[in-house]
Amino acid sequence: MSDLVTADPLRVENWDSLVSQHPGATIFHSARWARVLSESYGYRPRYFATITSGGLETLVPCMEIASFLTGRRGVSLPFTDSCPPLLSGPETFPDLLPAITAFGRSAGWRTFEARDVDLGPADGIPATAYLDHDLDLTPGPDGLKAGLRSSTARNIKKAAKSGVQIREENTMAGMREFCRLNSMTRREHGLPPQPFRFFTRLFDHVIAGGWGRVLLAVKDGRTAAGAVFLHFNGRSIYKYGASDRAFQTLRANNLVMWDAIRRYAEEGFASFSFGRTEPDNEGLRQFKGGWGASEREIRYVKYAMKEDGFVKDSLKTTGWHNRVFSRMPIPALNAVGTVLYRHMG
Repeated sequence: MSDLVTADPLRVENWDSLVSQHPGATIFHSARWARVLSESYGYRPRYFATITSGGLETLVPCMEIASFLTGRRGVSLPFTDSCPPLLSGPETFPDLLPAITAFGRSAGWRTFEARDVDLGPADGIPATAYLDHDLDLTPGPDGLKAGLRSSTARNIKKAAKSGVQIREENTMAGMREFCRLNSMTRREHGLPPQPFRFFTRLFDHVIAGGWGRVLLAVKDGRTAAGAVFLHFNGRSIYKYGASDRAFQTLRANNLVMWDAIRRYAEEGFASFSFGRTEPDNEGLRQFKGGWGASEREIRYVKYAMKEDGFVKDSLKTTGWHNRVFSRMPIPALNAVGTVLYRHMG
């Protein structure tokens, strides 16, 4: 088994070229995403890798979070729905775990968290299960359109007939407009929005470099919906979406999604990910399934250094805090997000 070393992708000049050689690599394995997380929240890159003369053989991306609220811990990766290890040989994630946890103990981590890992036959390991929806883009726009659920196709047609137009606004102004919608949508869900500095860094290091796009749905000069998409290595990802409830009946979100799928299929991308879904969110599962996407389970695990083993984590998306956040003025909610997010990861 090859020895793992800790690497900092921000200090390796050809990091993204190394990563792109692996067929499973996504934007979340790249140095650009590492820079966004590091500069937005102050996280320290602790990437576990095996790099030989032949290239990158193994990679477990990880950020070290040092928080007085949540402790010192390693997360692979914060604010990333799915970040599976990149493996080239016979090694499995459990094979790599002893080296990672040994480093974590020496660094004073309380826990190490991994998102989307294959634990093999190791039954009984506590894990939090989510769902991922992935769409094969190789049939092309016409084939994908034929595979739409009838209700999804109707919603796309309704938005188009209503005069909704999609604009690609890969500018800071476009990102600002998306953030305005995002603050509204997050408050409706009872959650603080991500800090504006995060979206600024996302624009600087990803969107402006041609590794993502901002699509806005406009009706009569007003923005009805918007979304941020990321892409790398033939894989595209729907990362963030938001909308103005006043335009809900127009189904502008459907037209935004279809426009992104169509563009990526025309550009030759192989796949489109709809991101993470909680298993009991039937409405979102139905929405994502309507595009012909395949569903698979992704597992999050947490290893506690003190207990020397995996421990149970829980879904913390609902509770009394949602009611409090949903009643806050948007400026106050933005301030809460700015303070809290760096501790969450």
